[in-house]
Amino acid sequence: MDPAISLGTAGIAAAYRAFGEREARGVSPTYEAWAIGLSEDPDVVDLLATLPRGKRQPNLVFAAARWHGAVGSYRELRTTLLERWTDVRQTILARATQTNEAARCAALLPFLAELPQPLALLEVGASAGLCLLPDRYSYRYDDGTNLDPDDGASDVVLSCALGPGVSAPARMPHVVWRAGIDLAPVPVADDDARAWLEMLVWPEHDDRRARLRAALAVARRDPPHVLAGDLLEELPRTAAEAPDNATLVVFHSAVLAYLDPANRSAFAEEVAALPGHWLSNEGARVFPQTTHLVQDDAARSFVVMVDGVPRAYVDPHGRSLAPLT
Repeated sequence: MDPAISLGTAGIAAAYRAFGEREARGVSPTYEAWAIGLSEDPDVVDLLATLPRGKRQPNLVFAAARWHGAVGSYRELRTTLLERWTDVRQTILARATQTNEAARCAALLPFLAELPQPLALLEVGASAGLCLLPDRYSYRYDDGTNLDPDDGASDVVLSCALGPGVSAPARMPHVVWRAGIDLAPVPVADDDARAWLEMLVWPEHDDRRARLRAALAVARRDPPHVLAGDLLEELPRTAAEAPDNATLVVFHSAVLAYLDPANRSAFAEEVAALPGHWLSNEGARVFPQTTHLVQDDAARSFVVMVDGVPRAYVDPHGRSLAPLT
């Protein structure tokens, strides 16, 4: 075997084992079993090695396999991958991991609410734009704070636990303008696109699936504008369209990890040059200023930064905010 290929398969196996042990364990028994099983299966690892490097991530591969019928045990996943690889591969190449978790708004709301109002929201990596609608959801924080849109309680109710010293927002943000940028925006009226978003939700997460459906219904009533394009290219000119009488907030969640380090740095420089504020919700390993905050606890694997300053740990799906330690 070519040494480069061998090195590549070893890296794939290690990455899947790490995913199973660090991200899926205690969160999704199915994905934990699939990831660990795959990491020990040279035949399947060899298949994944034929994919472009950016298409090998577990979330995408597992969703594509489920799209083509994989359920249950690792043996069933293996059968689907080996027997339907042509179809699964085509889906992997044609689609992307565009998980759009509206619940992240609950963790971002305290930071949005403390900024000068009204707000102009610009989300990079917006997918279907569900996180562009924080003012259209209801919030229930575990300190007893309840917030609803001006026109009454929403069908989408987001809960968030607050750690010691972390305060709930005192008000709903006042959003007067919103836009998003995504390489492949998800049209909220398209049934196939909505079905793929649901497939990206992990198997056991029925509550997230129900919330996604409800948030998509909210979005369909007045779809946010999401521009197709590269975030580095489109950010300056899209930001220039925001109204002058509103505070521009450029934000993103679980997006920058898909850029290489050079492009992450370029993005940070680009957003810092804009007026307004930058709200980042990413894994602790994504930016140099948060790498010292990496913890093994999956619930503290993301960090919220405001204008490049780390502010809090956050659950990747918005379930909790915790103080930095």
